[in-house]
Amino acid sequence: MHIFIEKPNLLVCSKCGKPVKSHIVCPACGFYKGKEVVDVLSKLDRRQRRAKEAEMAKVEAGAKNEAAKEAAK
Repeated sequence: MHIFIEKPNLLVCSKCGKPVKSHIVCPACGFYKGKEVVDVLSKLDRRQRRAKEAEMAKVEAGAKNEAAKEAAK
């Protein structure tokens, strides 16, 4: 048949590294084109907020370490 479903093109979020559809705000961190558009943490309760902050800090630290390794090469 000529009718079929195409696989969506996903990009990697520059802030958190999660897959995101193009031209859409990242639902994990609330950033779009490097700017915070939605404050994701304000909608979470205290326990979820701590877990999300720890996850985001871990991802940012990993990105900084990779950038330092690339610069050293």
